[in-house]
Amino acid sequence: MKLDKTTRAETAMLIRKPVSEVFDAFVNPEVTTKFWFTDSTGRLEKGKEVEWTWKMYDVTAVVYVTELVPDETITIEWGMRGASRSRAAWTFEPLDERTTFVSIVMDGFTGDEEAVFHSVTDSVGGFCWVLAGLKAWLEHEIRLGLVRDRYPAGKS
Repeated sequence: MKLDKTTRAETAMLIRKPVSEVFDAFVNPEVTTKFWFTDSTGRLEKGKEVEWTWKMYDVTAVVYVTELVPDETITIEWGMRGASRSRAAWTFEPLDERTTFVSIVMDGFTGDEEAVFHSVTDSVGGFCWVLAGLKAWLEHEIRLGLVRDRYPAGKS
């Protein structure tokens, strides 16, 4: 497999909650901070830029929302300020009135083959943790701390 800027990373998970609740969990930082990042400068809206912060890692990402269709899709470009950005796109598929299938595709990775490989594997792994944390929070109101505990303090 040739790795380059067109390489995609993908992950997905079934969440046993209505599509509107699952979608809101990603656009509303009051919910998202329960399973992903620690702080946000605002709610996701098309054409808006926000910052997401992970205090435990002292990292902030700049997020620009390129597409947002309620209960259907979210597309962002994101990265550290001054660095190259990649793209992440969420698709929300209601399977019935109480179940949603969330798919996330990431692309736009830059660098040599090794850098792209690391970006792809980090993205798949990271978004798997995000989806698992989302599932635990929405289905059981359990804050697993998966993203927080991915790396011990100072080891990221």
